[in-house]
Order: sequence, then structure tokens, then C-alpha cells
Amino acid sequence: MLLSGYDPVMYSRILTGVTLAFHIIFATIGVGVPLMIALAEWIGIKRGDDHYLLMARRWARGFVITVAVGVVTGTAIGLQLSLLWPTFMRVAGQSIALPLFMETFAFFFEAIFLGIYLYTWERFKKKTTHLLLLIPVVLGSSASACFITIVNAFMNSPAGVTVKDGKIVDISPFGAMLSPAMPTKVSHVLVTAYLTCAFVLAAISAWSLLKGRNHVYYKKALKLTMMSAFVFIIASAVIGDLSGKYLAKYQPEKLAAMEWHFDTSKQAPLVLGGILTDDNEIKYGFKIPFALSILAHGLPNAEVTGLNDIPKDEHPPLYIHYLFDLKMGFVAMMVVIAGAFMLLLYRKRSAAFGNKWMLRGIILAAPLAMMTIEHGWIFSEVGRQPWLLRGIMRTSEGATTSDHVDTMLIVFVLLYVVLGVSAVTVLIRMFRSNRAEDEIAAKGFKGGDEL
Repeated sequence: MLLSGYDPVMYSRILTGVTLAFHIIFATIGVGVPLMIALAEWIGIKRGDDHYLLMARRWARGFVITVAVGVVTGTAIGLQLSLLWPTFMRVAGQSIALPLFMETFAFFFEAIFLGIYLYTWERFKKKTTHLLLLIPVVLGSSASACFITIVNAFMNSPAGVTVKDGKIVDISPFGAMLSPAMPTKVSHVLVTAYLTCAFVLAAISAWSLLKGRNHVYYKKALKLTMMSAFVFIIASAVIGDLSGKYLAKYQPEKLAAMEWHFDTSKQAPLVLGGILTDDNEIKYGFKIPFALSILAHGLPNAEVTGLNDIPKDEHPPLYIHYLFDLKMGFVAMMVVIAGAFMLLLYRKRSAAFGNKWMLRGIILAAPLAMMTIEHGWIFSEVGRQPWLLRGIMRTSEGATTSDHVDTMLIVFVLLYVVLGVSAVTVLIRMFRSNRAEDEIAAKGFKGGDEL
């Protein structure tokens, strides 16, 4: 044991959290970028515009690097499930075995067609044939995210099983996959991944334009990615509302903790910010009347369950209130940035691509989107505590009792540092030495100045 005060449960939670926090970056890119590549190639074929085809090609090159890192971190998660949470896997392993298998199958499906797609540029007379090869990549990446999220949904709201003497019996694999948490969790993960990648790719184009590289290629890329981001952020808002209603029905303790709602009441307000005193009084918080009742049940007079009606030993940590507020603050900033771009694009097209503050805002939106993903997962996982498998197994019951988890933590953190630095270095060198406008000039790609 390298660290004092050794607690295997604590170190297991830290190591799992660090792994998920690092993996989610590459998993998000792995889900969202294929869709953006497909959109770019489809527009390029439809318009006969080589700028969009080059866009798809360049994005695909960078995508391969992130996939490679994602494979390593995804493998680490699978390894850690068995090593760090053996009791959980013994109890729930049969229930989550099907989606875990399907996730692996979806990844191999994606990987096979990605290899074919990358090595068959300009090999077909019909360009649409090459585009068709990308559809399995898009479907496979999204399906992979879908199946792994189904596992998490089962942990939040177990279904399709009967619990007897602390053991799961009478397992229905498909029933376990179709838990009440599945629809909102899966849809939220997919849409936010698409949204985040749209902002990340938009930020790259905005950075180039801000540096004075005013080639129409970057303007086309910025228009495509920001219009996509605007659509996805609207979709994420709708799904977020549905997620609130799911929590009210199936995980009321999480909803109550995130809003510091202690007494079951009607016309419940939604609390922003504030400080919680020792006697559960909220100071300096801004309350929006009726908003929590509307979020929970769609009606201003609806009754919302308070934490006082839930056993104390099942209360989530109350600091998730700040996690939720921070996440929603990021979302609000992204809404403003996406909305401002669309307004400029509609009213004065040149300002959308030439306004330096607009471009700086788009660059800011990329890390905000990724931080929103990170905060969302932290909020989701911490908000489920003290349960590892809600209502069946507590986190302390599912963790390993073995030594040297602290050693594993240090080794994996060093691995993630090496992977992160290597990925960023390779991506920067790959595109810095091969600018889009230089590639267009060298290969004589055609594409008009119109957007």
C-alpha cells in the first residue's frame, strides 16, 4: 500500500471515477464525430463540393487517433469492473451480461467498417457507395454507447429481476435492458455526444478563422457544425425535461437532493445557488416559483417528494446541488452562444464568421460542452449514492477488499497522462503541418465560395 489511511472502497471509487472521467472524453468523440463526418460527406456529394468531402476526410483522420485511445480506456473499464467491483459483478453480472456483449459486438462492427471506409476513398465510381460504408460506423458507435448506457440505467433503476435473500434471481435479460431509466439516459447520452462533438469541431474552425485563415472551407465547416449544435442543444433541452420527470417518479431522492427540497410539498420552487445551513435552511439562493413542480410533473401545483420522507441513510450527498447548478450554467452559456451564431447567420452572414467575440465564444463552447458531459456523469453517479445497484446493493458492499488498489490508481493515472499527452501531440502535429487550404491548393479540389 503506497498511500496512508488505506480504504479499498474509497480507492476503488476514485480509480473508477478517474477512468470514467478520462474515457468519457474519447467515448463522446467516438459517438459524435462519425455523425458529423457523415453529414459533411453527404453534403459534399449532394452539392458536388469537394470542400465538404475534404472536411469529412480530415475529420476521419483525427477520429482514428481518438478511437485508438478510447479502445485502451474502454478496456481498462472492463478490467476494473471485475477487479474493483467483484461482488457487484457476481450479483448483477448475469443481468448486465447481454448489453455488455452487445456493446462489444457493436464496437467490432464499427471498427471493421471504419477500416474499410478509411482505405476506400476514391475507390468507387459512385461516391455514395463510400458514404454507405460510413453508416455502419455511425450506427455501431451510437449502439456501443447505447448498450453501455443501458448497463448504467440498470444500476440506477434495476428491472427484469427478482431479489431474494440479497441475490438476483429469475433474470429476464431483455427486461433488465429495458429499465425505466433506459429511454432518458440513452437518448441524453447520444444527443449530448452529438452536441459536444459539433461544438468541438466548430471550435477548430473558429480558431482558424480567428487566426486570419479566412478560407471558405473553414466558414463552411463552422456553419455546418454550429447549425448542428443548435439543433442538438434544443433536443438535449427536451430530453433534460423528460429526465427530471423520470427522477421524480423513480429516483425522488436524487431530485430532492439536487434541489435541497426537504419537505414534501406542492408548488415546489427550483433553487439556484445558495448555501445550506446546518438546520437545512437555504441562504442566498435564488428560487424560481413552481419550477421544480413543473420539472418533476409538468404541473405547477404538483407535489414533489422531499428528502425528509426518505430514510436518512439513503440520502445522496447534498453537494450534488452545486454540480447540477454548474452543469446548467454551462448549458445556458452554450444556448446563448449557439443562439447568437444563428441570429448573426440569419441577419448578417459575414458577422457570423468575422466577429471576433462570436468566434471566441464558439471556442469557449467546446470545453464547456465537454465539462458539461463530465459534470453530468459525476452528478448522475454521485446522485445514486449510497447505492451501487439502487435498492439492492450499496457501494460499500460491492467493492473489493483487496490490497494495492492505491497502487493501481497511481499506475492508471500515469497511463492516462501518457495517453492524453500522446493523443494531443499527434493530433496537433497531424493538422498543423497539413492545413486544409494547403491540401485544397495541392489537390485542386473544387468548391464554390457560396456557403
